[in-house]
Amino acid sequence: MSKLWQARFFTTVNHLRDLPRTTVPEIAFAGRSNAGKSTAINILCNQKGLAFASKTPGRTQHINFFSIGGAHVAMHRHDPINMDELRCLVADLPGYGYAEVSGNAKLHWQRLLGDYVQQREQLAALVLMMDARRPFTDLDIQMLEWFAPTGKPIHCILTKADKLTRNEAVNTLRQAQAKLDSYVDEDGEGFPFTVQLFSALKRIGIEEATAKIEELAGLNDMPEAVPATEDGTGEAPAAGPDAAGSGSGSGSESDADADADPSPAP
Repeated sequence: MSKLWQARFFTTVNHLRDLPRTTVPEIAFAGRSNAGKSTAINILCNQKGLAFASKTPGRTQHINFFSIGGAHVAMHRHDPINMDELRCLVADLPGYGYAEVSGNAKLHWQRLLGDYVQQREQLAALVLMMDARRPFTDLDIQMLEWFAPTGKPIHCILTKADKLTRNEAVNTLRQAQAKLDSYVDEDGEGFPFTVQLFSALKRIGIEEATAKIEELAGLNDMPEAVPATEDGTGEAPAAGPDAAGSGSGSGSESDADADADPSPAP
């Protein structure tokens, strides 16, 4: 069972001063407001509404954190976690690039996102979500170039790959890797950038993404545990048609994933 299935809402912040005072590694998910980020997080964590996919993208101006570790089978999802057993935090960053957001909000996002990805010591890696049909927009490149000087890994997930033909998928993946390989440091060395195809709808690339994220977060030696559920039974969430359909009460998310309606694994 994936360690990511243990994910639970931890906290939400709107200013860097409110970031969790923890020392565990953090894995941040970033992407445009319509890249399918919330749906991907929900599928990878096998939970319907962990990350909320808003019907109006661009609304969220917060960073939502989810914990991995520190919960046990009998716990209700609202019970406090055991901080001594906390192993990782997943940071769901605000979606960017939505045209109808006000200028002040955009400026706030830029400061929040830029400062977080450039300055957060606990941030171990960035997962950059991009629509496979139009990857590496100007804002995607800006995010990549904000983070690249840290020398930390970036794993690019090309979402909605089911919209591509087989040849298009092969070419898109090859071109994306070539784009990432073009980035080098001042010594001419490449950065630890990787890329894969992903489709929540067709369940493409889930195992690959899970393995990579667990590796980046240092979770490979973490003992498996049944994720805590709302009723405290410890059973995995039941499959359903609305994987990204409702929020968990932890704040909204900014993706609009109207073309993806996958269910968590049974």
